[in-house]
Amino acid sequence: MTQANDEDSRRRLLLVSTNYAPEHTGIGPYATGIAEHWASRGHDTHVLAGLPHYPSWRLAPDYRRVWRATERRAGVTVHRRRHSVPPRQSALRRGLFEGSILAHGLVAPPRTGRLYAVLAQVPSLAGGVLGARIAAKHGAPFVPVIQDLMGAAAAQSGIKGGGRAAELAERAESWVLRRATLVGVIHETFVERVRAMGVDSGRIRLVSNWSHIRAPSVPRALTRERLGWDPEQTVVLHSGNMGLKQGLEVLVEAARRDPAARIVLMGGGNQREHLARMAKGLPNLEFLPPVSDANFPDVLAAADVLAVTQRASILDMSVPSKLTSYFAAGRPVVASVAAGGGTAREVLRSGAGMLVEPENPDLFLSAVHRLARDPGMADELGAAGPRYVAAHLGREAGLARIDALIDEAMGGPGR
Repeated sequence: MTQANDEDSRRRLLLVSTNYAPEHTGIGPYATGIAEHWASRGHDTHVLAGLPHYPSWRLAPDYRRVWRATERRAGVTVHRRRHSVPPRQSALRRGLFEGSILAHGLVAPPRTGRLYAVLAQVPSLAGGVLGARIAAKHGAPFVPVIQDLMGAAAAQSGIKGGGRAAELAERAESWVLRRATLVGVIHETFVERVRAMGVDSGRIRLVSNWSHIRAPSVPRALTRERLGWDPEQTVVLHSGNMGLKQGLEVLVEAARRDPAARIVLMGGGNQREHLARMAKGLPNLEFLPPVSDANFPDVLAAADVLAVTQRASILDMSVPSKLTSYFAAGRPVVASVAAGGGTAREVLRSGAGMLVEPENPDLFLSAVHRLARDPGMADELGAAGPRYVAAHLGREAGLARIDALIDEAMGGPGR
């Protein structure tokens, strides 16, 4: 998007995303990065967001009494609307979550003035519907960016009522996408499903995510000492959401079968308490809260292996946001995921890790032990990550893809 140098080229843009800063994991950092980038280029940037709750699925303390709020963050006007926050996931609770976002957004839409374009991060189904409706009201281009598709996720989740939820979610997603001027997808694995929802392939654009963390800056040994990790112990770290989809039971079982390894689960989520009960009595399994943005890269780099896991029933088209951070950290990745999904493809493409069969703790440990026995191999895989980030996942290139998407939807640069 061309820089706004005068009043005529200054655009008023809206980004709809349930997740936004101060949330620093998941899709929140990408929404924040886009909005702050637009604002830095002189555009009048607005965000319609929920209240901070991810990945713990608990409202941030500063927002517990907030119903509606308008904030200024880094030059961006953020319009927040309250919604339900289910501490445990089920089809009904997820439906109430989405329904409350939609209802509050319809009752109290943001006051922005005339909009030039609306971009919505999907998922949130409600955010997609709100984005489409607001864009239509203003006669503005509507551009959803698909980070994940809830219909497919609900069908594979295994949660009660997931089949019916998947059907309803796919209908809503189809309604949203068919109203889009252009559709952005973060990985090519989404293209066929988006086409199946009635979107012509000529309106689909690839807009890959980028790595939004800095390179590690503290020696690994110092960070390990601060965290109390034995320098001789193999440390396996999983960072991010602890939800049903992740199937983190495989790491609990890995800790049970190999007392010599240290398994670390860092973050939060609705399955954390369940996993803690499973891990009771395992001294080699550690739970860490989310760390600050400043410390996050160094904690990742201090581990020996970075883990990404999914349930065997899930052939995920999306790419977990944690992968871009893992690659930047320079440590080898072991991915316990189904072959053929977006995660598996990205790990293979990067050359930064190994794939193993999902929900198989023995195969997972076999990969970890192989890396521990062969430090040269571990270093080679780890070094591939930052190279891949530099070549394909740079922030400037990622934001340029979003700018080009908006420019095209509006009919050309600066229009």
